[in-house]
Amino acid sequence: MSAMLAATAVAGCSSSSSKNEESTAATKGADATVASTEGKGSDSTNGPMSYGDIVLGETGKDIKTTIKFIHHKTDREADGTIAKFIEEFNKVYPDIKVETEGITDYAEDSLLRLNGKDWGEVMFIPSIDKANLSDYFEPWGTVSEMDKYINFADNQSKNDLCYGIGYMANAQGVLYNKKVFADAGVTSIPKTPDEFLAALKAVKEKTSAIPLYTNFAAGWTMGAWDAYLGSVASGDTKWMNQKFVHTKEPFKDNGDGTGPYALYKMLYDAVQQGLIEDDYTTTDWESCKGRINKGEIATMVLGSWAIIQMKEAGPNPDDIGYMPFPITVNGKQYATAGPDYQYAVNKFSSDEKKLAAQIFVKWMVEESGWCDAEGGYPVSKTAKTSFAFDGVEVVVDEPALAGEEDLLNQMNAESDLNFNASGNIKIQDIITNAFNGTKTFDDIMKDWTKKWNDAQDELGIEVLY
Repeated sequence: MSAMLAATAVAGCSSSSSKNEESTAATKGADATVASTEGKGSDSTNGPMSYGDIVLGETGKDIKTTIKFIHHKTDREADGTIAKFIEEFNKVYPDIKVETEGITDYAEDSLLRLNGKDWGEVMFIPSIDKANLSDYFEPWGTVSEMDKYINFADNQSKNDLCYGIGYMANAQGVLYNKKVFADAGVTSIPKTPDEFLAALKAVKEKTSAIPLYTNFAAGWTMGAWDAYLGSVASGDTKWMNQKFVHTKEPFKDNGDGTGPYALYKMLYDAVQQGLIEDDYTTTDWESCKGRINKGEIATMVLGSWAIIQMKEAGPNPDDIGYMPFPITVNGKQYATAGPDYQYAVNKFSSDEKKLAAQIFVKWMVEESGWCDAEGGYPVSKTAKTSFAFDGVEVVVDEPALAGEEDLLNQMNAESDLNFNASGNIKIQDIITNAFNGTKTFDDIMKDWTKKWNDAQDELGIEVLY
């Protein structure tokens, strides 16, 4: 199978590529200003610069300061990975000291720190509305400028200014153990829900492995299923962020194994048919890594960020594979890609510290190799990458239409379904109902549809589809 990666064709960014070809400063209304200097590579420490104006190894060589980087990667903090990156960074910038802190409950803790303004210089952007980005962070440049250097430049943007740069990106597929599939006689990668369930049945009948490990107890792992909405399930890059909120029956059965109905029904059917762990309430996130490495688990539905963790968890890294999600639309399989947590710089830090922080982030994105070491889908358009994903077209869900950027957030909150927004409980409920036989899958989809329609009515959202 041939790889069809669309790594540089980032939807939503290419339309702005006709803007100023030179990397310049950008100012948008009341938003923060991206300061620029006379000539690239300047040693000036007068303030933050646009990303493109920073020349690593030249810009900011006279800076002597300490900055702080807070993040969620407690595993890489503990194993010394981040310390090694900083050691390499200091070979180029010995006078920019970087303090780091890995935070376990990052999603909540980072929001609390954000309001204090003095949390440090670099953080991964927590879950805030895009409308508030300029309240906290320094912009990197315009989206069109940043699109020359990174993928997903518009992902954390406001008023055409980019505020976030991913430390890595994820593509959406399914982790599987290649040896277990071979032992089960599964010789081709499943491309449809029916083929996937047939593969799971073969695993159960011919091996001792758990066909599909749900990771129910961890909670947050359940929300991973939402990542396959949009292009993966429909083949339509406009569906997720433009059409979903305006659709009357987004959870109806299309009758052809596509769409949200087919996506979530795969999980329901796997549970109902006994193709998961014996007791889903006792799953364990940390131990599952070693178990899939050793062949005790056949599949797990998680983003590509998890590949490296599973490979490192035992003696059989080559047995870990990653396949496209088993939905085929008009003969083609799709995978969406998007950034993981994204670097941002504190707008309330001193000008010198802001520039030091920007230099550090650019070095991490382009020189550290962190994204590739984690098995990530590429963020930088210049850094090397070894990511490969065969037999699937990698696309990006197009951004919301102007003026509708927060409609999905509002619908999530009003409906309490929280798609791609920690909506773990609704996925856990699918498992519970399937296991106990308390609700049919169609009844669950009817409940979701009513909540969705009620939210549309409450928010006055026009139904167009």
